[in-house]
Amino acid sequence: MVDIKIIVCIKQVPGTTEIKINPETNTLVREGIETVINPFDTYAIEEGVRLKEKLAPLLSQTGEEIETIALTMGPPQSGEMLKEAIALGIDKAVLLSDRAFAGADTWATALTLAEAIKKFDDWKLIILGKQTLDGDTGQVGPELAQKLNIPFIGYASSILDINKNRMTIKRLMEDRYETFEIRLPAAISVGKDINIPRVPSLRGKLKAKNEAIPVWDKNYLNLDQSQIGLEGSYTQVIKISMPEHHYEVKMLEGSPDHQVDELYGKLKELNIV
Repeated sequence: MVDIKIIVCIKQVPGTTEIKINPETNTLVREGIETVINPFDTYAIEEGVRLKEKLAPLLSQTGEEIETIALTMGPPQSGEMLKEAIALGIDKAVLLSDRAFAGADTWATALTLAEAIKKFDDWKLIILGKQTLDGDTGQVGPELAQKLNIPFIGYASSILDINKNRMTIKRLMEDRYETFEIRLPAAISVGKDINIPRVPSLRGKLKAKNEAIPVWDKNYLNLDQSQIGLEGSYTQVIKISMPEHHYEVKMLEGSPDHQVDELYGKLKELNIV
């Protein structure tokens, strides 16, 4: 029996800047596009694996076990990304996949992830990347913690101490470091300064190749359509358009003093000076 579980929430994002938007739903078209693990999530994966490596020997002295689980919500092809996580040292993975999940905003996503996490027993810590490259909001972590009624610390830069009940975390802010001691279970988000992700080992690749990734849909999670996907989203993209750029170039001529006076006059007209 596994006594402690660490859950790492990850996401598959486009691996290219050449993306298309569905004109009807105003959501990303993900089919046929090269995808990768969200870069910030690779640090979450690494931290989960490191924590297991650190805690496993201590827990074994009391006959306890620890397990890491990667969790994602996405289309069926996201299963390959979960196998990459296993190759990097994650023990198990679960894919949340259902057409009904499509178009979810951060709130509906957090709700779906929360219901999935409730299916696991004895989880102590949830780790996420601080943000995703496609949405770039950083909202899923705190919303997920709100749904589960657990503490949340964002921008964690170092886990100073951890046991079965509490953990001490340092996080980086714009002008300072902050240190927190929080009770477990809890959720944290991490950035690039917390570790250096490893490359997959040969043993990890072989394990991932033979791993069967279970798929959970809305029925398994007992979710109503009104709670998930576009219907369950409080925010929706109404319109997407590229900003128009207008450039006007005026060459200044004459002596340096004349050019300076003319430039100053133009800047003053624009209320820049």
